[in-house]
Amino acid sequence: MTMGSTAPTTYSAPADSRRKYWVIFSIGVGNIMNTMDASIVNMLMPEMAVSLKASIAAIEWVMTIYLLVLSGLLLAFGRIGDLRGHKQVYVGGYVVFLVSSAMCGLSPTVQWLVASRALQAVASAMMFANSPALVTGAFPPSERGRALGLQSALTFIGYSAGPPLGGLLATHFGWRSIFFINVPIALFGVLLSYKVIAHDTPDTRGPKFDYLGAVLIFVGLFGLLLVLNQGYDWGWGSARTLSILLGSLVVLAIFVRVEQRQEHPMLDLSLFRSRVFSGSVFSAVMCMTANAAVYFIIPFYLLAGRKISSQHAGFVLTALPVICIVLTPLSGALSDRIGSLKPTVAGTLILTVGLLLLSRLSATTPLWHVTSALVVCGIGFGLFGPPNNSRMLGAAPRHRQGIASGMLAEARCVGMVLGVGIAGAIYTTVLRHKGADAVPLASAWALRSIAVLTAIAVITSWREGELKGEATPQVAVVAE
Repeated sequence: MTMGSTAPTTYSAPADSRRKYWVIFSIGVGNIMNTMDASIVNMLMPEMAVSLKASIAAIEWVMTIYLLVLSGLLLAFGRIGDLRGHKQVYVGGYVVFLVSSAMCGLSPTVQWLVASRALQAVASAMMFANSPALVTGAFPPSERGRALGLQSALTFIGYSAGPPLGGLLATHFGWRSIFFINVPIALFGVLLSYKVIAHDTPDTRGPKFDYLGAVLIFVGLFGLLLVLNQGYDWGWGSARTLSILLGSLVVLAIFVRVEQRQEHPMLDLSLFRSRVFSGSVFSAVMCMTANAAVYFIIPFYLLAGRKISSQHAGFVLTALPVICIVLTPLSGALSDRIGSLKPTVAGTLILTVGLLLLSRLSATTPLWHVTSALVVCGIGFGLFGPPNNSRMLGAAPRHRQGIASGMLAEARCVGMVLGVGIAGAIYTTVLRHKGADAVPLASAWALRSIAVLTAIAVITSWREGELKGEATPQVAVVAE
């Protein structure tokens, strides 16, 4: 495959129209497994720390290493999917996730657990970077939004089911069971995906993998996201923070320079010449930043600020993912009918309104107000997600669908780190100046600041314009 004359990835035509929904289901199993695992692990880290006799600082790396490795490898595995076949990489990710989950469950020390979680992140990167390309390849372009909406709904099922399922498993079988449960799920996913996902046959005479670019972007992103994740603990002006930040920016600058000179770059920077593609990436980062900030701040507000039970807080928090489960398939189908511009702009606008409603939090705010504001945020997320994803993938040419999928997943990860980093920095700064009783005020200011970012996303989403004449992820189809 070459930049100018790359043969499109070819998929076998499904035996019947129902097969495309089996593809969605097989990828949905992987999404549910990954997101459910992440939400359960975050909730049960205190129990893991006690069991493994680990400090809080050490156990935090169980979450941190996963996010950093995942972010650093998404683009690389998206590119490998373009060159070697998306199905091959995706199913391989299932296998690695199965093995790494068993290793997590068997961990005798926190160091073993952190290393196993890093391997889990490799598996998740293999799956997340290729699943959107597989979904859009199984559906005709006229149904791309609906397909991505169904995929998003299954992802939110994992987020909402994780905490209650994790609590149930940990209560009756211990924290190790949350990893062992992944083994049969991953085995089922491997067999199902191998059977229902059509084999893609990329041109093996094409370009080689850009190893230098892959190393540079991994090192650069790893360092940058590490600073964003740990900066408020280390101190934003500390020597360690500033040196890692400067080093990461230098490495990323070298990466851009190298990619501009590569005949077959790991990341095709020409994609960003498309205003639709670059604007969609920016909007995705901003909205995912808001999503992460809400999930980070609201538990602190409810538990530390309002002193309500964790069970009651969990019930309040489910309002957002439940709305998304219902709305994302509808918004995806709507974008197929009327285009993606209007749902995307409406979603970011409604999300901004929801954040502003949440930013009015006080020590006496009724919980119905909190729940209602989360519902509004859920409507915004649900309207925005699938149409924006469809725009991003539709703006990329056929032979760059893996890279576009990787950028989509990368935008989510960067947004997650930014959301926790920005919200956490503002939250802790307000508490430091106003005292421990200022949790509602600190929560409000953190959410108010994030609302500014989504308001900017409203403007960028609108300025992207319609997807006129841009490449769509159509695939060549051959009969079986």
